[in-house]
Amino acid sequence: MASFLFVLSREDNEAATRCFQMAKVAHSKGHQTRIFFIDGGVLWADSKRDLGVKTKTGDCPRDYLPYLVENQVYVGVCTPCANARQLDEARFFQNMALDGGPHLIEMAAESKVFNF
Repeated sequence: MASFLFVLSREDNEAATRCFQMAKVAHSKGHQTRIFFIDGGVLWADSKRDLGVKTKTGDCPRDYLPYLVENQVYVGVCTPCANARQLDEARFFQNMALDGGPHLIEMAAESKVFNF
């Protein structure tokens, strides 16, 4: 199977919904699937965030993110990006952890990368 890395760099609801949707599809097909949040995307690590905001197509992050959490799909959260936004790792979903650029590059080197 293939290895996929989904990079979410925006706080945008539609970008997050598509990122989580494609990650769920990849994982459910048996592919190695990882996600990395950078820049404004790190705000999606907050488990207290409202995941029910609908996109124009009618779906929302809540339709896909719980699957990723339940199945322990790895999500790296850029440490300096999270620190700059004063995000507390204690509020992250259980499959998410602070991570850095060196690991992002390692994952990208061995994966097909999708940017959102």
